[in-house]
Amino acid sequence: MIDKEELATLIPHEGKMFLLSRIVSWEPQGHALVAEYDIEEDCLFFKEALKGLPAWAGFELMAQSTSALSGLKRRAAGEKPLFGFILSVSELVLHVPVLQGTVRIEIEEDTVVDNVSSFQCSVFEGQIKAVSAKLTIMESADFSAVINR
Repeated sequence: MIDKEELATLIPHEGKMFLLSRIVSWEPQGHALVAEYDIEEDCLFFKEALKGLPAWAGFELMAQSTSALSGLKRRAAGEKPLFGFILSVSELVLHVPVLQGTVRIEIEEDTVVDNVSSFQCSVFEGQIKAVSAKLTIMESADFSAVINR
C-alpha cells in the first residue's frame, strides 16, 4: 500500500486537485494499478447538492491513477515522473450519476507507442462499476513545450 504522502511524490497534482488517497496495489510488469479515493468536500469537483462528485469527474480519478502508475514505473527505473496530458477520453460510460464515499479506481495499460499510452479504466463504488472509460495519455518531461505548441 502506498499512502497519500508518498503519492504526492509520484503525480504533479496538489491541493483540491489531488484526487487519490492511496494505491492499494500495482503491477509494473502487468501494467495495472488499483487506487482508492476518499471523496471529501474540499475536492475541486465536489458538489454539495449531490453530496459527492458528478460521475463524469471519474475520468480525472482515472487520469491521476495512470499518472501514479507511470510515476511508480519511472521511480523503479531510477527516473523522475513525467507530466501526463490527456489526449482522449473514449468509451465513457456513467453507470451511476454520483460518486460518494470511498471509490476504487482500476486501470490497465493496454497499448504503448513511444510516449503515448492507452488505458482501460474503471471506477467502483463497492462492487458496483460506477464509471468506465478508455484514456489515452501522452507523457513529456517538458510541460511548457507541450502547452506552448
